[in-house]
Amino acid sequence: MRTGRPLLAAAALAVLTTGAAFLFGPGPGEPPAAGSAKKKTTGAPAAACTADARYPKRQLRGLWIATVKNIDWPSRTGLTPERQRAEYVKILDGAVKLRFNAVFVQVRPASDALYRSSMEPWSQYLTGTAGKDPGWDPLPFLVEEAHKRGLEFHAWFNPYRVADDTDLAKLPASHPARRHPGWTVTYDGRRYYNPGLPQVREHVVKVVTDVTKRYDVDGIHFDDYFYPYPGSGGTFDDKAAFAKYGKGQSLADWRRQNVNTLVAEVDAAVHATKGYVKFGISPFGIWRNKAQDPAGSDTTGMSAYDSIYADARAWIKAGTVDYVLPQLYWPRGFKAADYRVLAPWWARQVKGTGVDLYIGQAVYRVGARDDKAWTRPGELSAHLTLNRKYKQIEGDVYFSAKNVMDDPLGAMSRLAADHYARPALLPLIKERGGAAPARPAGLKAAGAALTWTPAQGARSYAVYRLPGSGADCHNTDARDLVAVVTAPSFTAPKPGTYLVTALDRLQHESDAATVTVR
Repeated sequence: MRTGRPLLAAAALAVLTTGAAFLFGPGPGEPPAAGSAKKKTTGAPAAACTADARYPKRQLRGLWIATVKNIDWPSRTGLTPERQRAEYVKILDGAVKLRFNAVFVQVRPASDALYRSSMEPWSQYLTGTAGKDPGWDPLPFLVEEAHKRGLEFHAWFNPYRVADDTDLAKLPASHPARRHPGWTVTYDGRRYYNPGLPQVREHVVKVVTDVTKRYDVDGIHFDDYFYPYPGSGGTFDDKAAFAKYGKGQSLADWRRQNVNTLVAEVDAAVHATKGYVKFGISPFGIWRNKAQDPAGSDTTGMSAYDSIYADARAWIKAGTVDYVLPQLYWPRGFKAADYRVLAPWWARQVKGTGVDLYIGQAVYRVGARDDKAWTRPGELSAHLTLNRKYKQIEGDVYFSAKNVMDDPLGAMSRLAADHYARPALLPLIKERGGAAPARPAGLKAAGAALTWTPAQGARSYAVYRLPGSGADCHNTDARDLVAVVTAPSFTAPKPGTYLVTALDRLQHESDAATVTVR
């Protein structure tokens, strides 16, 4: 997905046209339990509240953390485990300061592993040497530290990439591509797995299932690399597999079916392993252009459907993804692919389907001088303002961590001030199950210190502070949401009526317990 490829894609378009309670936000508020503080005496009922679009109750706010080529983490190869851990924690703390609630961490950049695996070798991006044991298994730490901070953890996989060159002898002897060279295809100076082979699909499904089973991840995530992006010439030589498995289809239809089949198999395997784990994909931002297909967008860029055989509309219609996260890496007014055209187009595709839609935002482009729009500090913030018009758009994910932390032109600081003034709970995906825990019991205030009894099934707690009027709008939006904490305690920043609710791992929310801080 992102190894400089987004820059190439943009060029192609131009040519073609912490601790126990981790605080997330400013103030607080939420509901009661027997024997705790006094019963709730709020003014206007929740039904009287009109949702304020500036403070969505539920909104995914995610960060891509790329490991390929050491883009984000670790910053370079050969760091000690202690240094690797420190760098990662710094990224997470930066995400929390911006009131993000999810991270998408690349655990398998290219048929390798940033975790202990019996199926694929250790990633070179840890030690500098593919297959070399780094002396620890990073993934439990990566997941645990995210959860400590109330961040959902999505394990990001690249399904088909094998190596950045063609020499299989450079790979560890245990590498699946060394053991099964017939699984691979050489194209444009790189090695890829052949998506047309059932053995390849079986291997990818096993790898994903293994991580889902052994680690406490919240999501499985694929990027936009399916069949390789068009290169500088040559042919992706899958004719033997096509002859064997094509069954009268056109080559293009067969390739799309291969990808669709893998997506469906991964979806089924993930949910059979752990029903609450989400599965989603971040496709290239253009499905097809209207000139190619009346159902396509009014754009003139590369078509993912035709060029990399990724049919995101098919996944949406089949329900084989829980969410799609199209990479809309172009600004408003960009002729070949205008953000103002693509955001509503994707909103229409998911409408009524039950598939969530989040937008991939290109922080790495901010400040680029090849397009005047990206020299405007407010361009990204304007994207989120536009998103408010479409209720199907339920959040955004930013590429990538290094760029977000660097805050080019102050764009992320501005976006956070404009749109993330309050925390937000995660969107709910009905098919993933879950249920609200019981309301927190034993809520009490000792001065500014709020404490309560841990609720069974709760991973975190939402804290609200009601306004002076007493109007309780906590079920409507996040205007009064001041924090999401992972321990049963909170320090109130000022007097007032506070509500506390319990959240399960999917963030189904309990009734509220109430307490007054004097």
